Amino acid sequence: MRRTKLSELVAWKKLKSRKPLIIRGARQVGKTWLMKEFGNAQYSQTIYVNFETNKRLRTLFIDDFDIKRVIIALQAESGLTINPENTLLIFDEIQAAPEAITALKYFYEDAPEYHIVAAGSLLGVALHAHISFPVGKVAFMDLYPLTYLEFLDAIGENALVEILHNTDWKLISAYKTKYVERLRQYYYVGGMPEAVLKFTENNNFKEVRDIQKQILDAYEQDFSKHAPLEIVPRIRMVWNSIPAQLAKEHRKFIYGIIKEGSRAKDYELALSWLIDCGQVTKVCRANKPAMPLKAYEDRSAFKLFLVDVGLLAAMGNIDAKTLLEGNTIFAEFKGALTEQYVFQQMNSNNEFVIYYWSAERSLAEIDFVVQYNSLIVPIEVKAEENLQAKSLKVYVEKFNPKIAVRTSMSDFRKQDWLTNLPLYAISELKNIL
Repeated sequence: MRRTKLSELVAWKKLKSRKPLIIRGARQVGKTWLMKEFGNAQYSQTIYVNFETNKRLRTLFIDDFDIKRVIIALQAESGLTINPENTLLIFDEIQAAPEAITALKYFYEDAPEYHIVAAGSLLGVALHAHISFPVGKVAFMDLYPLTYLEFLDAIGENALVEILHNTDWKLISAYKTKYVERLRQYYYVGGMPEAVLKFTENNNFKEVRDIQKQILDAYEQDFSKHAPLEIVPRIRMVWNSIPAQLAKEHRKFIYGIIKEGSRAKDYELALSWLIDCGQVTKVCRANKPAMPLKAYEDRSAFKLFLVDVGLLAAMGNIDAKTLLEGNTIFAEFKGALTEQYVFQQMNSNNEFVIYYWSAERSLAEIDFVVQYNSLIVPIEVKAEENLQAKSLKVYVEKFNPKIAVRTSMSDFRKQDWLTNLPLYAISELKNIL
């Protein structure tokens, strides 16, 4: 399968002032595959080190950061001669060797000719463990599950991707049935690479769900294995409350849903741990939709989104028939899946700054308010073809934005005060802005 991040890696390789690159992302979003694929495509040879499994190399950086000694050890371990120009060095699960993270600084300062890509699923957690981090000496890339477009490409629907990119709305409307069918499949399968790969092999939804459950189990094992023992029960409680949090009409996170009488301070550490692992993302409320949104952030009011829409469907035990046939019995949760999907597609684009907005007395709420360049854009999400946009109307009358977007299953159209963007074309949000 192709990942759009490969082109970013190629651009990184060509930089004259190239820094060691750290790829961040939750477990099993495809970091290892991406690094190896990049190495195979762009270099004569790749040296791969997994610090979780290779205990010998884990101690390599403990005594000092002599790059020459490190290179000799890597050559001895791999049996290869390292030529800086045509060799990619991959440091995987780098959080298992904290000194290796520090060593990236010395690669940048003393041996910038080496091409180094590193990754770590629990890197965010590790950085809070008093590691000497090489601030300003490394570059970052965030990797997420496959987007809807990458999913289409993986299942052989390249032509549908091309049509979307051309934004020929008449042609897009002609293929609406197919886009909607594939979108419902994406809601179920999601973008975790292993689940998508299994789906491309035999379209077996049960096998996809088995993989998703295994991933969820692996995440829960991480809680016990890596988190401080005293907060593990609270991490589980926050994690297990997410489907219920998102199934509400207003999806603001409420501590009382975790446990009656709960308060923020009881769960702050647990929440931070999940965020650091990349398993959830916090989207805060903006008090006022003005530039920059960060200046109007209300950190006490937020929504939590999972890393992947397919994992959310698995946590909610939504069966394939219910989801694919658009059954009305799960109307509330359908909204949760749709909002998770829209967030996931926007979040994979680093150019969007994402918040949400609600009126002081909760009379109106906008699902997302996005900062893009100099624009502040309200986005209302509708799961089907429901064309009411009461909250968006309130927002438009109050703030008079340059553009207001509703995304739904309806066809693309521009009205005097809003633009309707089909859910399956949310990837083209940047184009219409």
